[in-house]
Amino acid sequence: MRYFFLFSLFFLFSIGRSQNLPGTKLKIKKYNGEIVLDGVLDEQAWKEADVADNWYQNFPVDSLPSPFQTEARMTFNDEFLYVSFVCFDDDTPDVVSTLRRDFNYALNDNVSFIFGPYNDRLNGYFFNVTPVGAKRDGIVSSGGNGENAFNIYWDNKWYSKVKRYKDKWIAEMAIPFKSIKYKSDIKEWNVTFDRLEKKRNIKSAWVRTPRQFYTGTFAYAGQLIWEEPIPKAGSNISVIPYVSGGGFEDREVDPIDSSTELQVGFDAKVSITPSMNLDLTVNPDFSQIEVDEQILNLSRFEFQFPERRQFFLENTDLFANAGFSSARPFFSRRIGIVQDTAGITQKVPILYGARLSGTINEKWRLGIMNMHTKEMLELGLPAQNYTVATVQRMFSEQSSISMTLVNKESLGVQENDSIKYYHQSIFSIPTDEGRLRPNTYNRVIDADLVLRSKDNRWYHSSFLAKSFDAQNKAKTFSGSAFFQYSDRSLKANLGAFFVNEFFNAEVGFVPGSIVYPGQKGYYSEVAYKMYPKNNKILFTGPQARINDTYLPNGTLVDRELALGYVFDFQNSANITVDFEHIYQQLTVDFNPVNNFEYRNFLVGEEFSWNSISATYQSNTTKKMNFLLNSTYGGFYNGTNLNLGGQLDMRFQPYANIALRFDYNNLKLPEDYGNEELILLGPKLDITFSDKLFFTGYYQYNNLTENMNLNVRVQWRYKPASDFFIVYTENYFPTNFISKNRALVFKLTYWINL
Repeated sequence: MRYFFLFSLFFLFSIGRSQNLPGTKLKIKKYNGEIVLDGVLDEQAWKEADVADNWYQNFPVDSLPSPFQTEARMTFNDEFLYVSFVCFDDDTPDVVSTLRRDFNYALNDNVSFIFGPYNDRLNGYFFNVTPVGAKRDGIVSSGGNGENAFNIYWDNKWYSKVKRYKDKWIAEMAIPFKSIKYKSDIKEWNVTFDRLEKKRNIKSAWVRTPRQFYTGTFAYAGQLIWEEPIPKAGSNISVIPYVSGGGFEDREVDPIDSSTELQVGFDAKVSITPSMNLDLTVNPDFSQIEVDEQILNLSRFEFQFPERRQFFLENTDLFANAGFSSARPFFSRRIGIVQDTAGITQKVPILYGARLSGTINEKWRLGIMNMHTKEMLELGLPAQNYTVATVQRMFSEQSSISMTLVNKESLGVQENDSIKYYHQSIFSIPTDEGRLRPNTYNRVIDADLVLRSKDNRWYHSSFLAKSFDAQNKAKTFSGSAFFQYSDRSLKANLGAFFVNEFFNAEVGFVPGSIVYPGQKGYYSEVAYKMYPKNNKILFTGPQARINDTYLPNGTLVDRELALGYVFDFQNSANITVDFEHIYQQLTVDFNPVNNFEYRNFLVGEEFSWNSISATYQSNTTKKMNFLLNSTYGGFYNGTNLNLGGQLDMRFQPYANIALRFDYNNLKLPEDYGNEELILLGPKLDITFSDKLFFTGYYQYNNLTENMNLNVRVQWRYKPASDFFIVYTENYFPTNFISKNRALVFKLTYWINL
């Protein structure tokens, strides 16, 4: 018995030593030579490098070493930061869906290098490669916590090579020091590595990370120790000129309006300091950006489409994270994109813009952006200028306090210009007057506090904001407070918010602003996970949430109660079943289908209904998989049956076919609306190589009576340099007659000065 006890202690001690805990050190040595990227680690630097080994699983369990281990090594010279991976494997076919850059992390076998050169455990970069050599890169913010903490839209020059062997695959990366921001006097960097074996549904990391957290979070990172001086960060200037043009036809007018366009412009990136970058853009063109995925929105609230334009995305957390979901002071899609008087989204040309952003030191970050848009008389808009400024102070490893200012100016608008500048955002009637007055400026000042425990279990965020404009002087505040606790079994959050009646964030996103005359609310959510000893079920457990919204006088106008249960399977499939109760007292006249065609529900009317829903995601390791969700139950004074989801099929790694669908069988009595609403969105994505890509996207939406075709070809002829050809056309669904069409091209070229 005594020997068994001693053996057990020795075993536990050995296991404990083999785990790499947060703060584990990895040394990096300089190599006075060049590493050849060939997937063969025969250089002396790799033989002498410190090895990041003993990787532990994060998923499906976090208590065992990875069955197929990984080794990471690092070295550098005066020009490049080098990383190599040895990914031990067998002959099980890889899961790789594409050769395209910025692949979907969750659907591909890949290995990652994540690091924070500011040593603040908040901000940094990530670089990924798959077994077939597809690349992914981006920026880490908020310490790697949350779905939006990993931004894949950052793009820069770096190089990699992958070679497959019988029992492993080896990847080498060369990242130019010029491609990243860092400070030479910081001698330690936050660093970690992770690997997703999608074919086995196993995720592992160099630093052991509890499975309720992302493996790229800096709370569970090691420390990269520079044994020799880091190469001095020198001047770094890049210019990316472009030329674009195309032909356009508007076929809804008689005679058909045809036009052609040719324009030039450029972006520039200038390193003001080693960790502070100035981005400039003149006459930017976003014609190559993929179209938004259409939705069937049957709610009273505006839908928030994601930002895809490259200029707005680097260091986006400095600007976009201000406030909370109930009231965001800044939303970049308010710049250069506007709804006309018919509610149709239109583009407004941006003449120029500048953004200064980055890290001042380990404790301070700064972001300043200014954009100027063109006068558009056909939309009733004057020239407008937008400024956003944020300063952030970090403290206590993963906590911060920020101050943000957002300013919008409409230029050259006079008291009698209401006919010339007729857009609804320019002239309105103040509450204390009976005539139209110009609203030439809008400003919001905001303060945010984020507190996070060292182990990520406890989290708090709160904000307070005030708006300023020419028409509203009182009741112009908004704010919220949010608390969350998370461990391997329990996740619970609680929050409260308020938005005053005249809080006005024209460059922000306040979904309730067009629905409520001021609001306050409370919400909470709890989920509990149980881990049965079952070789098929990963975890199972209940979840519940409640959201209440009140008017400022205390009247309850919205309540959402939900109870659900989740089954998550080892093979990546999952099932969720929910029961939901909804109560609404309307604050605006509203019809979910069409306010003009059908009878409206009126202000003050009360509705309550129940529904049940189920969602099933099939095994995503399979080449064909699907997501299916269904909801049936009450809907205002009638019923609704909703069926939606997506079918995916991959012919790896060259082609992916997806079919997105959304069907609503809406049955409302009398003349409130009795409709079958259909949205179809098939998409074909072909990667001929890691440099040539094709995307074809078709959308049919009978609610908007529109069919849209969008075809895009991209040729990455040099690193970070592209040639695009894009064709788009809109049709009437009933007769396939074209509404409008466009064929455009864009050529960009990245120049390092």
